[in-house]
Amino acid sequence: MKVPVMMLSSVPELHGYIDKSQLTEDLGGTLDYCHSRWLCHRTAIESFALMVKQTAQMLQAFGTELAETELPNDVQSTSLVLSAHTEKKAKVKEDLQLALKEGNSILESLREPLAESAAHSVNQDQLDNQATVQRLLAQLNETEAAFDEFWAKHQQKLEQCLQLRHFEQGFREVKTTLDSMSQKIAAFTDVGNSLAHVQHLLKDLTAFEEKSSVAVDKARALSLEGQQLIENRHYAVDSIHPKCEELQHLCDHFASEVTRRRGLLSKSLELHSLLETSMKWSDEGIFLLASQPVDKCQSQDGAEAALQEIEKFLETGAENKIQELNEIYKEYECILNQDLLEHVQKVFQKQESTEEMFHRRQASLKKLAAKQTRPVQPVAPRPEALTKSPSPSPGSWRSSENSSSEGNALRRGPYRRAKSEMSEPRQGRTSSTGEEEESLAILRRHVMNELLDTERAYVEELLCVLEGYAAEMDNPLMAHLISTGLQNKKNILFGNMEEIYHFHNRIFLRELESCIDCPELVGRCFLERMEEFQIYEKYCQNKPRSESLWRQCSDCPFFQECQKKLDHKLSLDSYLLKPVQRITKYQLLLKEMLKYSKHCEGAEDLQEALSSILGILKAVNDSMHLIAITGYDGNLGDLGKLLMQGSFSVWTDHKKGHTKVKELARFKPMQRHLFLHEKAVLFCKKREENGEGYEKAPSYSYKQSLNMTAVGITENVKGDTKKFEIWYNAREEVYIIQAPTPEIKAAWVNEIRKVLTSQLQACREASQHRALEQSHSLPLPTPSSTSPTKGNTRNVKKLEDRKTDPLSLEGYVSSSLPKPPEKGKGWSKTSHSLEAPEEDGGWSSAEELINSSDAEEDGGVGPKKL
Repeated sequence: MKVPVMMLSSVPELHGYIDKSQLTEDLGGTLDYCHSRWLCHRTAIESFALMVKQTAQMLQAFGTELAETELPNDVQSTSLVLSAHTEKKAKVKEDLQLALKEGNSILESLREPLAESAAHSVNQDQLDNQATVQRLLAQLNETEAAFDEFWAKHQQKLEQCLQLRHFEQGFREVKTTLDSMSQKIAAFTDVGNSLAHVQHLLKDLTAFEEKSSVAVDKARALSLEGQQLIENRHYAVDSIHPKCEELQHLCDHFASEVTRRRGLLSKSLELHSLLETSMKWSDEGIFLLASQPVDKCQSQDGAEAALQEIEKFLETGAENKIQELNEIYKEYECILNQDLLEHVQKVFQKQESTEEMFHRRQASLKKLAAKQTRPVQPVAPRPEALTKSPSPSPGSWRSSENSSSEGNALRRGPYRRAKSEMSEPRQGRTSSTGEEEESLAILRRHVMNELLDTERAYVEELLCVLEGYAAEMDNPLMAHLISTGLQNKKNILFGNMEEIYHFHNRIFLRELESCIDCPELVGRCFLERMEEFQIYEKYCQNKPRSESLWRQCSDCPFFQECQKKLDHKLSLDSYLLKPVQRITKYQLLLKEMLKYSKHCEGAEDLQEALSSILGILKAVNDSMHLIAITGYDGNLGDLGKLLMQGSFSVWTDHKKGHTKVKELARFKPMQRHLFLHEKAVLFCKKREENGEGYEKAPSYSYKQSLNMTAVGITENVKGDTKKFEIWYNAREEVYIIQAPTPEIKAAWVNEIRKVLTSQLQACREASQHRALEQSHSLPLPTPSSTSPTKGNTRNVKKLEDRKTDPLSLEGYVSSSLPKPPEKGKGWSKTSHSLEAPEEDGGWSSAEELINSSDAEEDGGVGPKKL
């Protein structure tokens, strides 16, 4: 195509071809145009267009990233994704706002000339530039709106995903808790074995329900939260709805199980209340029968009064006793296990036996209360003619004989009645003897019931302490409540209580229950388990340490929390005292049982059991004193069994001692606590300790000891029936002992006599054995032999002769003191007193083991430090 080209030589010539409105000012035209400004605007527009393109690409890439993101399966990851996407979205929005700001700035720059002058005409280029910027801005706004819409959906999905993950996590936690509670309530099948036990179980159930209510409320709240998510059109409705239904089902199931369990316990409480009422009625009836004096019932008035009491009591049976056993079985079938069934049968049997005793007593009292109507015998008056006529006629003699025979018959009548009446008291005495035996049997059963009831309560209390306190010390959830001073000291605090519990729960309680039908034979249970009762000695020996630890840590929050959980009114120290109280209770119950069983089969066993229990109590008491001895270097166990211990006033009289000691011996007694062992007697000084409880118990400072192989005694000291002497080595050292009472003195003298007698017997047997051995080794001994064996045999014979002499008090206790014996040959015994230094004295224990004094008042011993 050919384009004409015009060559112009001037501007006016140009105006001929192009209108001035189309020419710029520098060419004489009126068109407002600045090339530099155009270049600036064009550059800005192109830069803005590139920014819009890059922003759109960035938004598209970010949108693709969001769309391709997989939703996490846990709360933490979902939270992290939502946080990261929100942060990126904020940055994208910031870039988008910058682009919009840039576009608006360019558009304002393009519109600036028109804003300055309304008459200003806009050329086509400016209009095109404005249109381009407006188009880019519109595109950018559309992109922003699309992104915002996409982000809103993405954000909602992420937030719903986070809500779902929170819901699922809460569901898992609540479900685990509810399953655990359901398992516990399912395993909670015990219906109780007594009224107190059922009440305790109901308290436990209430506490468990209160503790579980938090989890149940959380589960119900979570179910409502799930329902709210469904109403808000959550994307995972198919997953949320089944979980809500499951939560509701678990809550309803748990509530129904608790309700069912409470119903069973309420039934059990009702049954045990009925049984307790029946047992109480039977016990009150037994007391009533036992309290009616047999002698007063022999009279008519007494029998009527007793009969009224019985009839009045029987009227109360309609409200207090079990009426129909089959009805009980039918009504309480849901809770009747084997143990409870046996208990119901025993209570019913006890009730029937009580009623039977009442009916028998009622029948006998009715016989005694019946009025005895005796027939009136007519007696003819004695004829006056018989007494006034001096010579009766034959006719009158015959009539007199008839009258006499008739009078004899009348006189014999009352005699026979009196004789028959005399036989009635015998029958009454026989019946009263039977009723007395019946009353004793009732009292024995009552003592046995008390023994069993208190034993069951004791076992339950021990279990409560072991589970509620001792086991909780190992519970990690309670560790923060245990103070530092209490950590790892469970054995000190509780001692061997667990061993005591297992003995009573597994063995002794069952053996006692086997004697319920024969209470008088219960002594055999104690005798067969006497060795096991030694565990109480260990517990009592640990009690001072336990008491001290309790005093240090009694304010510990751990104890307060445990006491609150157990709903105990008393603190732990009261329950730690239970074993000590229980071992002392047995002797009281055995005394009561023995009191009502003196003529029964098991009376001897009861007496022996009582003696054994008292022996254990004495051993426990002695051991508590023994462990308080301080300053003794040796082993107390080497001294043999502790036989007796007690406090005495002691005077010393040592012939070889210092003059001062000898002069003051009779005037200044020492207060000493003596411990008599099989092999030695220990002298200690009693020191009272300050404190409370077991910390107030005294301690004993060891002073000296005497070997029993070198001890002699004088039973009576003139002027005081409470004094006796322990002496040594031909009375060179004498200890005058004053007991608090003559009875205590007699007990100590008897016990020392037993020890010395056993030593004498051992010496005799040893001498006979040695003599027998030497007779085999020396077939032809010389008559003048002076061997130690012969001397020993002679001395032993002398002791035997002395023992047979009634004036010598079995040969080793002197009441009228003879001459001191001569020293013999053999090994010597030494004496060391901590009160004053003594010279070593020798005595032949091989020739004469037990020293006996022949002095008139005093006797001596030598102390030996063991």
